[in-house]
Amino acid sequence: MDKIMRHKLILILLCFTISDLSLAQSREQQGTTQTSQPVQSTRGLPASKVEKIEPLISAWMTQHKAPALSVAIVTDNQLRWSKGYGVIDLENSVPANADTAYRLASISKSITATAVMQLVEKGKLDLDAPIQKYCPAFPEKQWKITPRQLMTHFAGIRHNGLGESTSAKHYNSTTESLNSFKDDPLLHEPDTKYSYSTPGYTLLGCAIEGASGMAYLDYVRENIFKPAGMNRTQADDVYTIIPNRARGYRNIREVQNAPLHDTSIKIPGGGLVSTVEDLARFAVAIQNGSLVKKETLEQMWIHPRTRDGKESNYGFGWLTEERDGQKRVFNDGSQAGTRTYLFLLPKEQFAIALMTNMERAWCEELVPKIVDIVLREK
Repeated sequence: MDKIMRHKLILILLCFTISDLSLAQSREQQGTTQTSQPVQSTRGLPASKVEKIEPLISAWMTQHKAPALSVAIVTDNQLRWSKGYGVIDLENSVPANADTAYRLASISKSITATAVMQLVEKGKLDLDAPIQKYCPAFPEKQWKITPRQLMTHFAGIRHNGLGESTSAKHYNSTTESLNSFKDDPLLHEPDTKYSYSTPGYTLLGCAIEGASGMAYLDYVRENIFKPAGMNRTQADDVYTIIPNRARGYRNIREVQNAPLHDTSIKIPGGGLVSTVEDLARFAVAIQNGSLVKKETLEQMWIHPRTRDGKESNYGFGWLTEERDGQKRVFNDGSQAGTRTYLFLLPKEQFAIALMTNMERAWCEELVPKIVDIVLREK
């Protein structure tokens, strides 16, 4: 009887030993698999070009005292390379990466203009109709205001008022955010002058809601973010936990925290967060015609003229210029704690996205040098 019990005990111990060994082996294999995956990948951009780009980034960050910079590059209309440098939180030493979420600021306007033109293509929005047709919450003014005039900044709506660029007040809807400017007089008669206006794009957000029957954020999520694969782009909600969100800084004699700012006052004109990879995906979707038709893009990129013939290079949500016989399309964003830049060369199916958490750090200075390295040098 004792021998039988001893045999059973030995068998039980042997089973536990084999089980422990198998579990340890499984964990070791899992650990090997995890560590073998690269954190960053060139995804087609030659290492020799990356080696030339990175010293430029380092020098630029030192010059501007920028805590972090993230970069993404598109060639042949494919995201080829992305990476983050520096830290997104100086107090806690959190490293930047390609998936860091920065305030998008005014590049939000390019997204809003794209949404407007989708609705135009669907016959749901008339660019030359009174804005009250789609946004009855906005009172009539001395002159008619249209979506076309709002997109080109010809409508006469004022820009951010005193304190609005650092407002900490929370607005619960697009319609509610109109209260910050809807009762103010126009600066001038529409179509007579270019007057840059972020509130004008907030008004366009209200028009998108009226024309589509959807909340602004729901519309852009379903019709722009999802089709383009922009899974990290969303409202810059101060109450929401957004993974890997950068803290913002400014340099006034020394680097310090940027002022608190609740951007719910201007979501369609500057209240989103995004990543360089999502901006690159947006550029790809714009250039391959998956968001709006090619002929619609051409319409968005035409230089508008005031009534007396003065030309502006701000079309529908994008700035454009011709250089060396090539169209350059771009937009930038400046806001409390951020500077962003998106640059496209449609003919070459090329794009660069740059985002930093340092105010007024002109990251677009890097664009010509990166273009030369990626497209011109062999």
